[in-house]
Amino acid sequence: MISKYRKQFNQEFSQEKYEQLKERLAQKGGIAPAFRISESPLFLTHEFKNKLLNASDSIIDQIKELPAETLYKAVPENCRVPNDTLQPHFFTIDFGICRSENGEIEPQLIELQAFPSLYAFQKTFEETFCEFYPFLSELGNKMPDDEFTNHLKKLIIGDENPEHVILLEIFPEKQKTAIDFALTEKLLGIKTVCLTKVKKEGRKLFYENDGQLVEIKRIYNRVIFDELDRIPDLKAGFDFREDIDVKWITHPNWFFKISKFLLPMLKHQFVPKSYFLHEFPEHENLDNFVLKPLFSFAGSGVNLNPTKEITEAIEDKENYILQRKVTYEPIFEDINGEFSKAEIRLLYVWHEDEERPILLENLGRMTKAAMVNVDFNKKDAIWIGSSNAFFE
Repeated sequence: MISKYRKQFNQEFSQEKYEQLKERLAQKGGIAPAFRISESPLFLTHEFKNKLLNASDSIIDQIKELPAETLYKAVPENCRVPNDTLQPHFFTIDFGICRSENGEIEPQLIELQAFPSLYAFQKTFEETFCEFYPFLSELGNKMPDDEFTNHLKKLIIGDENPEHVILLEIFPEKQKTAIDFALTEKLLGIKTVCLTKVKKEGRKLFYENDGQLVEIKRIYNRVIFDELDRIPDLKAGFDFREDIDVKWITHPNWFFKISKFLLPMLKHQFVPKSYFLHEFPEHENLDNFVLKPLFSFAGSGVNLNPTKEITEAIEDKENYILQRKVTYEPIFEDINGEFSKAEIRLLYVWHEDEERPILLENLGRMTKAAMVNVDFNKKDAIWIGSSNAFFE
């Protein structure tokens, strides 16, 4: 979208430099990314950034006005965890980069979550792009590194000794986001612990470190609670629904409360109209909508072309939404003169003593396929995969 920087990047790009960038990321993390890294960043104008922030601010305002009881209805009864919090610690919001009917490039809301994303990785990714393409530094995140780190330390570690704080995941070494776990460990000095390795004694949780049991007082939670039942014979160290002496960062209930569940309630120029499936009105045309399960992750279960037969066969219609289709605009030119589409995720943190969340970083995803999630990308294309946005 900024031809000056796009032209310069494409001129400076080489396959060798791309391979070196990936090697540098692996060196920094101690492990290679298990997802595809896009060759290119996104270049976005100041005008587009203002549109993003305007939409995000409006959405945050609307969420803050919703009654706590309304949000709590989103949490399935079998997934409710005690000791809920007044607000989430993380807030992420995804926008597709689209073209309006009047020809303007604009964001369109795709989804939102109160769940941590790749905060540590994206910061490292942005810095690594700047190492290989120094001209990007003038467009990079203006937040100093120590301020970025202090926000995460305040949020995740608080006043606790890092020894008593863990990043919790299921089989973390097998997750595609393992490099983010490794970078988080380095940044914050905490351990990544598998759910199966946690030990429970009374109301307290422990993990083993160098042969010693260490009490867990704060959990940086990366487990998607409703996925636990889908793992056969999983021997978890404790049940999330137990009343235990730990501080959740962020509390598991917020994964459900800030989710696609909210989309039918939000109104804004850049928020596509959405309906719960069981409330879909007869005057609307199903062809204009995408079918999405409320609590799916990474694009699973999304149907771009739902039919009446498909929607009528769904029994739990209250757990699905229909969201008006938006068209991602292919505007990111690669070195072959072909164009990619993209979406951008804004990564906020929400401190307990703050009225509003603070924007720390962003995450871009590029594609030439029908869906933007990296799992749906074509294997032989370029300018696809995980990226980072640089603003004018």
